[in-house]
Amino acid sequence: MSRSSNKNRLQVACEISAEAVVAGRARQQGDRLEVYTAKELPEGAVTPDLTEANVLRGDWLRDTIKAALDEVGGRGRDVIAILPDAAVRVVLLDFETLPEKREEAEAVVRFRLKKSLPFDVEKARISYQVQSGSYGNELKVIAAVGLASILDEYEAAFRDIGYAPGVVLPSMLAALGAVDAARPTLVVKVDPLTTSIAILERQQLLLFRTLENARGRNITGEQLAEDVYPSVVFFQDTYKLDVERVFVAGLSDSEVALQSLHAQTGVEVQELVGAEQASGYAGSRSQLAGVTGALLS
Repeated sequence: MSRSSNKNRLQVACEISAEAVVAGRARQQGDRLEVYTAKELPEGAVTPDLTEANVLRGDWLRDTIKAALDEVGGRGRDVIAILPDAAVRVVLLDFETLPEKREEAEAVVRFRLKKSLPFDVEKARISYQVQSGSYGNELKVIAAVGLASILDEYEAAFRDIGYAPGVVLPSMLAALGAVDAARPTLVVKVDPLTTSIAILERQQLLLFRTLENARGRNITGEQLAEDVYPSVVFFQDTYKLDVERVFVAGLSDSEVALQSLHAQTGVEVQELVGAEQASGYAGSRSQLAGVTGALLS
């Protein structure tokens, strides 16, 4: 989804969800957020979906984005735009080889995605990354794909108020930028519509799933543990490794969830965004996961 490979040069990020717009600005050193804010989005303004229109009230969305970005400031007008996970499909693909030319490789990736998407892949935008290192002899590729018409809705909301979405990311992939995954690490991120699960090891993304979440941010720790369990077992069976750390983001009551996931996995569980990255924030730091990961990675 990226429009630029120079993500680290941008100091401002803005995340859109069904309920809020969160914006932040990183310090010049890039070690923590300097300014951050969350603005409530009127109900019905945005309804994240893979195939249907997402932005139902563009005026409400534009006003909320502007209020958030005006508050965090910044020298330029370039911004990392972070979209709801329900609006973008992320898929892990294995290849024996890929063509060296980018255009030819993208055509191969697009062809592989064709049968796994609920929309016409020819009407979609695709971004992919070949991960460094390997498990076995296959290339592991992270592909993000979304309907061009839906991505245009979000990008237009920024451009209409004078900002340029130089990089566009789905929320969970943005949040993973905050994770040091030298050892097997589980990341669980909850939003009003989805629960996203990722497992990384040696800085590689090995498992990624986005589940429907009808309970929203109020999902209980026990329910979350039940949703996560099949992915953990699949990872253990596939890679013969045990998860050694767990990070959680996006929950209304993270303390209970931390206890439940610890009881299930038997390993250290903590919030994805720590106080050292966003000190003094009045709201839940879990709201800042996408913005923090995008800016501090």
